[in-house]
Amino acid sequence: MLWASLGLALLSAAAPSLALSETRLTRHYLQKRTTYPNPGTVTGATTGVHDPSLVKTPGGTYILYGTGVGIPIWTSTDRTKWVSAGKAFSTAPSATDTFTGASDASLWAPDVTYVDGKYIMYYSASSFGSSHSGIFMAQSTTGLAGSWTDEGLVTSTTTSSGYNAIDPHLIVTSAGGWYLSLGSFWSGIKVMTLSSSTGKTASSTVTSISERTADGGAEEGSWIYHTGSYYYLFTSWDKCCDGTSSTYNIRVTRSKKLTGPYVDKSGVAALSGGGTEILGTHGTIYGPGGQSILLDGDDAVLVYHYYSATTSLLGINLLDFSTGWPVVY
Repeated sequence: MLWASLGLALLSAAAPSLALSETRLTRHYLQKRTTYPNPGTVTGATTGVHDPSLVKTPGGTYILYGTGVGIPIWTSTDRTKWVSAGKAFSTAPSATDTFTGASDASLWAPDVTYVDGKYIMYYSASSFGSSHSGIFMAQSTTGLAGSWTDEGLVTSTTTSSGYNAIDPHLIVTSAGGWYLSLGSFWSGIKVMTLSSSTGKTASSTVTSISERTADGGAEEGSWIYHTGSYYYLFTSWDKCCDGTSSTYNIRVTRSKKLTGPYVDKSGVAALSGGGTEILGTHGTIYGPGGQSILLDGDDAVLVYHYYSATTSLLGINLLDFSTGWPVVY
């Protein structure tokens, strides 16, 4: 609405011969709306953040988690200034070693949710280019460094599974159902049903909700967000982790059911490669992706990483769903 307001101000203040025509103003506004915004201002310890997941404590502190050895943690009191706050684990749980191929290796894409008075974390253990992967669960009463108790393996895949058990995301529905989305490359994004009492799988059924065949099936990092009448499936497409050569971008599809079918803004099914881009490389913001979303009051907060030539950085923006499709601002 900023550009609409600016345009109206120009029309009121300028002489008739200088005023923008309604057609030109509309075109100018739409052009601005389709230009991706830069990340919002963040300060402090914001480098090295990758695959961020954000929660807010009942006391108002923000806790951010990311990919790394021990799962690094950052905290903030205002969602702007961040400080490094240790790691979830002093040493990676030994059961992850079989999937990472090393002791105390990097653990990937933690997903943290505050539910029923405790913090639930799902995270993945794997190695680059492999589908020999596992998703694990941990719990904490504070969400802070050193407070996490690992609860073991939730699900795993082998090289013959046909999909990849990484990039987990817990969805808790308004009816109290627990679901886990997951997947990277191979046959795409899946959903599994979880037990709300144990946090582990309640069924062996794996439901496919999105699959890309182009560009080697480069789709991962699923996040399902419910608002209004729809479930919105956010995923990251293309190449991550390559500095300024990264081509990661954030896509969305939507469905009236959590398990699909999902379609993009053009009506293309997610299972047929559909996905509307809502954020991509622009200016010096390279390869935004690895996204998560936090509902903070009335704000749908989009949290992601992007790249410079030397590191990954924290990006934070807001999402506007007023048109029925998310717009980053």
